[in-house]
Amino acid sequence: MTSRYRVEYALKTHRRDQFIEWIKGLLAVPFVLYSQPTGIFDETNGFNISQSSEEAHRRYAEIMRDIEVMVDDHITHQLDASRVPSKLKLLVPTIGNFFTRLPLEAAFKFQDRKRYISSRRFVSPSFNDVRLILNTAQLMAVTTHGTLRLATFDGDVTLYDDGESLEPSSPVVPRIIDLLRKNVKVGIVTAAGYTTADRYYARLHGLLDAIASSTALTPQQRQGIIIMGGEANYLFEFSPSSPHLLASVPRERWLTPEMAAWSDAGIAALLDIAEAALRDCVKNLNLPATIMRKDRAVGVVPRDPSLRIPRESLEETVLVVQKTLELSTRGRDFENQVVPFCAFNGGRDVFVDIGDKSWGVSVCQAWFGSDDSNGTGAGAGRIRPEQTLHVGDQFLSAGSNDFKARSVSTTAWIASPAETVELLDELADFMGKKLS
Repeated sequence: MTSRYRVEYALKTHRRDQFIEWIKGLLAVPFVLYSQPTGIFDETNGFNISQSSEEAHRRYAEIMRDIEVMVDDHITHQLDASRVPSKLKLLVPTIGNFFTRLPLEAAFKFQDRKRYISSRRFVSPSFNDVRLILNTAQLMAVTTHGTLRLATFDGDVTLYDDGESLEPSSPVVPRIIDLLRKNVKVGIVTAAGYTTADRYYARLHGLLDAIASSTALTPQQRQGIIIMGGEANYLFEFSPSSPHLLASVPRERWLTPEMAAWSDAGIAALLDIAEAALRDCVKNLNLPATIMRKDRAVGVVPRDPSLRIPRESLEETVLVVQKTLELSTRGRDFENQVVPFCAFNGGRDVFVDIGDKSWGVSVCQAWFGSDDSNGTGAGAGRIRPEQTLHVGDQFLSAGSNDFKARSVSTTAWIASPAETVELLDELADFMGKKLS
């Protein structure tokens, strides 16, 4: 049963995706007209449930095709750098840029065969229905209609359950190895800000051991995975000769020119402001938490691992710190260049990291896009956004650290490691169809 708490919480603006909500609203009309349960109870009017499902399917598909056309028009406006907003932009002001077309009609038909959306009489197309349709459309775009060269993944809730590790028995492991075997590069872009290889090995040992022992991968394919930690602050490459199968990469080898311009003074000033805001939240909200300061991050963590900070308090802390940093001018470096940051709710804690996942994914694109096939650094080449897919669980506009990846890559929004497995199976299927 849906609680009043969950209903009210879902209505908060920072907890909604406007594009998905807009599509839901469009699909609600044919649901009311064709999918209401009249035929179940009224046998005198000859109402045929099968015909109702077919009509609902047709109308849903028409709506998705109309949205597909609007996305095409929006892309045309992007390419023309038109100052006149597209129709989609007028209808959904928060909409961003698209790197590929979205075959939404085909994606809806694919998901309808799996989820029987058109056959439902009492439950209208949901947020999750639309989210999964968009995921499928994006997979179709980067495979059937394009070429996928790089797949990046969040860690917690995407590859493994929150706070857990990627074990050898995880079904995610053979699917990522299959991507590497198909010469798709893999980047794990996680908020976990560890500075040593052993900590990342502890979280990812199931995958790293499987890569090291795989007979299906060539030595070059094994080098097709990197770990980007702390959003965009610590890079590790696969190293079969290292004790933990990972080797730290010095920053000067992978920093993009824009990231290299961030000064240490600017970074320290931003973290000072964030720390002060976090201390105020701990005091004002009486949080059972302590401050943790790192060289490129600062956050609040529970004083006792058994304690759970209320979700509302974590959200409030994120929004307070985010707004404080946005309004501050002290977080700029000496060249008046803003040092980017990411404030996010980790489920049990809140952290502010230097950079965000758009920078982390960009580093992966540059690293693997280098003309040097051995991956010895971020060269002039770069894998393009339309050739990149980022998979994560946090894509809401506030306090969600995968959200920024939308600005540099195509994305897929999942809700659990099990959904990641289904997504990778879909991806493999679409890639196989293209090859055949």
